[in-house]
Amino acid sequence: MPNERISMRKIKEVLRLHVDCGLAGRAIARSVGIGPATVYDYIARARLANLTWPLPAGLDDDGLERLLFPPQAGLPDDRAQPDWSHIHQELRRPGVTLQLLWEEYKARFPEHGYQYSRFCDLYREWARRVDVTMRHVHRAGERLFVDYAGDTVPVVDGETGEVRRAQIFVAVLGASNYTYAEATWSQDVSDWVGSHVRTFAFMGGAPTLLVPDNLKSGVSRANRYEPDINPTYYEMARHYGAAIVPARARKPRDKAKVEAGVLLVQRWILAALRNRTFFSLAELNTSIRALLEGLNRKPFKKLDGSRLSVFEALEKPALKPLPSAQYELAAWRKARVNIDYHVEVTGHYYSVPYTLARQELELRFTNSTVEAIHRGRRVASHARNYERGRHTTLPEHMPPAHQKHLEWTPERIQAWAAKKGGHVAAMTQAIMASRDHPVLGFRACLGLLRLERPYGAERLEAACRRALHFGTPGYKVVERILRGGMDHLPLPAPTAETVILAAHDNVRGAAYYAEEAPLA
Repeated sequence: MPNERISMRKIKEVLRLHVDCGLAGRAIARSVGIGPATVYDYIARARLANLTWPLPAGLDDDGLERLLFPPQAGLPDDRAQPDWSHIHQELRRPGVTLQLLWEEYKARFPEHGYQYSRFCDLYREWARRVDVTMRHVHRAGERLFVDYAGDTVPVVDGETGEVRRAQIFVAVLGASNYTYAEATWSQDVSDWVGSHVRTFAFMGGAPTLLVPDNLKSGVSRANRYEPDINPTYYEMARHYGAAIVPARARKPRDKAKVEAGVLLVQRWILAALRNRTFFSLAELNTSIRALLEGLNRKPFKKLDGSRLSVFEALEKPALKPLPSAQYELAAWRKARVNIDYHVEVTGHYYSVPYTLARQELELRFTNSTVEAIHRGRRVASHARNYERGRHTTLPEHMPPAHQKHLEWTPERIQAWAAKKGGHVAAMTQAIMASRDHPVLGFRACLGLLRLERPYGAERLEAACRRALHFGTPGYKVVERILRGGMDHLPLPAPTAETVILAAHDNVRGAAYYAEEAPLA
């Protein structure tokens, strides 16, 4: 029921309690829930209008209002009418209230202006008559509503004829209804976050709040009170200084703004493109951007201006400035540290402190970095490496027993190996050369040298010679040759023995050991 009707009901109740019940003004005020001064004002107005209780039959609320609040003399159109459209727009500015706007209005019309309560009632009545998307007062720069349109757009591969359906992302600012839309291949987290980054660039700033629907890419687990936000989405919002407040499930008013925006995009953009054939996502987005400009310039029906004019005058100045660098998309996942204190990301292994072996932590990785996070604290950071099967290891992550290997040098290992045979030295050289850094081959070299204990130096030299002859250097290869007794077999003859080693600054050539341990 309209608020002004509620006011009339209260006035009638005041008159009834005053006449029928004989209550004093303060008791009436407590019963009706209004101030005592207002009670006395209503009683005085009823006396001036010669009204009695019960009220005359046939007197409706409009008639009662005219008797109690007659137009003032000399005012041709009753009271001075406020510019409700201007007031509605001003309410979107940060810190502006109806009380402040009424005071400014009253200062202009001290004799002929509405009182504050009537001013508020009339504004709310006006607001109910405008579009549903305009009713709610959103502060400038405060909320950005985001969602995907239900419709998709076909894109044809010009070479294969394959048709893919492009998703349509829509974002709407709360105060100005300024709208952004674009096409992406999917709704996964990379496209979802990327669309936000491009939205902020399009608008030249970031809002205070992001209001997504409960999309999986944005909200990992929907909950009315404590929804779980996708960590990548959360990190992106934090980068731009925004907070995420998902729309509540089964609360359509929470997302009415973006749903209206989606409907406009479907009507004014997607419908206009329905008979066109697109052969790339870029071509589709170029067409969307052209129609989007027209949508934002389209005049409002019941308010002054357009989305673009209100955005430029009101909302753009209130947006947060963009950071100096765009957000770099980061993926997150949980991982359990292996016994060798390394974790795997796309086939490459990165070290973490050895004390975290077998424990679960979070991995954050971008195109350039890999970070390990344990209980909210970053415990390791590495440059991203895309070589599969390789290791990136920091010395400070090693346990003390492993750090002792750092006392070794490539020269020391090869000098020790040369005492056991020239081919053993060449094998250690090949092992270290095959690693990103010779240090990463130390363990294999030490394991190779320890094979002398069970098999003897002569057999170890023969096994290394055989492995190098066939171009298969490595600790495990030599171990298999010894275990299978293949070191006793003669090499194919005639043979041109060639050892091919990868070059490395820290590895000396085989000739360095020729005088001490010549190749047999």
